[in-house]
Amino acid sequence: MSYQVLARKWRPRSFASLVGQEHVVRALTHALETGRLHHAWLFTGTRGVGKTTISRILAKALNCETGVTAEPCGQCSACLAIDADRFPDYVEMDAASNRGVDDMAALLDQAMYAPVQGRYKVYMIDEVHMLTGHAFNAMLKTLEEPPEHVKFILATTDPQKIPVTVLSRCLQFNLKQMPPGHIVEHLSRVLEAEAVPFDAPALRHIAKAASGSMRDALSLLDQAIAHGAGKVEAEQVANMLGTVGDDHLYAVLEALAAGDVRAMLEVADGMQARSLSFDAALQTLASLLHRLSLMQFAPEAISDPAERETLASYAAFFEPEFLQLAYQIVIHGRDELALAPDDYAGFTMVLLRLHAFRPETPAAGAESGGGRSAVESGAKAPAARLASPPLSAASATGGRMSVPDASPSRAESGPTPSPAERAVAADNEPVPAVEANAQTSAPGLRSRGDVPPWEALPEEAAGADEASLSGIADRAETEIASHAEISRPVDASSPQPLGQQPACDGVQAMLAAGDWHGVCQTLELGGMLRELAQHCEWVGMEGAAVDLRLSTTHHHLLDLNTALPGRLGELLSERVGRQLKVRIQLGEIAGETPAQRNEAERLARHADAVAALEADPFVRELIERFDATLVEASVKPL
Repeated sequence: MSYQVLARKWRPRSFASLVGQEHVVRALTHALETGRLHHAWLFTGTRGVGKTTISRILAKALNCETGVTAEPCGQCSACLAIDADRFPDYVEMDAASNRGVDDMAALLDQAMYAPVQGRYKVYMIDEVHMLTGHAFNAMLKTLEEPPEHVKFILATTDPQKIPVTVLSRCLQFNLKQMPPGHIVEHLSRVLEAEAVPFDAPALRHIAKAASGSMRDALSLLDQAIAHGAGKVEAEQVANMLGTVGDDHLYAVLEALAAGDVRAMLEVADGMQARSLSFDAALQTLASLLHRLSLMQFAPEAISDPAERETLASYAAFFEPEFLQLAYQIVIHGRDELALAPDDYAGFTMVLLRLHAFRPETPAAGAESGGGRSAVESGAKAPAARLASPPLSAASATGGRMSVPDASPSRAESGPTPSPAERAVAADNEPVPAVEANAQTSAPGLRSRGDVPPWEALPEEAAGADEASLSGIADRAETEIASHAEISRPVDASSPQPLGQQPACDGVQAMLAAGDWHGVCQTLELGGMLRELAQHCEWVGMEGAAVDLRLSTTHHHLLDLNTALPGRLGELLSERVGRQLKVRIQLGEIAGETPAQRNEAERLARHADAVAALEADPFVRELIERFDATLVEASVKPL
């Protein structure tokens, strides 16, 4: 016996075996059981959702030898003949190739005669929207008042093209696209019956590629079995379809959370090496971001428990606002993919854009320092000064004056700078108080950009300027000396790094006081390590052991990477100068975690901002005059 494709072999033979169209089955079943049979039905829906299948089952229900029933026997001659497409009273006509008025007139002439074998003559017109206007007009009268023995079943994928006069004469049923879960369940039953080994992820790939069509899914399953030599495995199916697996996108999210651009580019390179579709990758990434956002706001919308657990672990990496922005970046990046030099460049630019807009990790002193710590500012300032060209003392010291050299000859004949001036110009760590005094002591001096060329100044003015500068240098030298005397008690034999010692003392004091929130704000944490620390509660400190408690609802933060407590202990040890060990236990949170405190502070700032806007006279006037409404969700506190 020749092989029969799965789409034909597993075509439903009864309403009970039909998948995913319960609303249509219910209506037809009740009509058949109560005898309230209409003379014309219209089935609409995309390809492969069951329009022809339902029409055949309905034809068997009308002509079964056991009587009109919602459960045809499937064993009588009429049922078997309809399944084999050789029943004389069941006619399927393709309107795409029989669309003219002459074809319709021939069909209507045959409809006048009584059935040959069955109880009803059933005419199934597929793709009915392809009929011409004259053909529609020819069938209107018969469609409105057909003979008692005639039933019409119309099917179309584009109901908008059907005249309203035809729609009004039919019972219309809109067939839904198959949900991926229904497709996976049906394919699992088929493969189990066919004794074909398979992987569940492979079936999810097929269900996604089928786009709601069960027939397409069965055809792809046939192809997957042939491609895998009798097996259906996830990797082989992904290669066959050219789809991007979730593992690539989860790797992108992990690298994005860690700020690792190199890892994101490695994922893109691997996809290019396997010739995967970057357009499909962006589409899948947008779908994944959508599910992550659902996980944050409505976890119950994720029906699969395994997927919900996985999404929960990744949703903890990102703030809700960033997920909204990332979703917009991805969908716009996909739209702009055609404008990119090539798909790889467009995809990598989307990844770099996601990294560029990724929220910065809070650093020490971020609450009081405006986003950057004093350590970072202090470390970068000297480097910036050394890198800039020494055009003048003003540019080198951030405010001290120096007359620019107009020409080499004039520079050689200019006054020799005093030792005090050289000390001021070479000072790499200027004291703000000294600079302020130096600037306020010469209110009459102009900035470097306002000083005319040296040759344009009269000699008297030049001499006055030299005298004034000499006075400024003398006063600056005096104040530098006094500042040096004040700072002399510091032991110069054991220099300490300027940026590290205060931070170490601060962390040590915070640990001693049990201020875990302050420790989290001070440490430069990122990615999963930051999420773990933010969701832990301070328990206590015993010797060199720091005890924390993690809520059981966030246990996945610890399960995904058991090395995180050790990494956190290493960071604390580096900051306090002695070996510390972090111990994390699971349990109920009794106090307040840093994450909860940050959220409470954010809500309080938001409430204050809303109250300030509501009290603003201009806003109140807008509300009263134009009946405006203040959308509190759009308020962003400064």
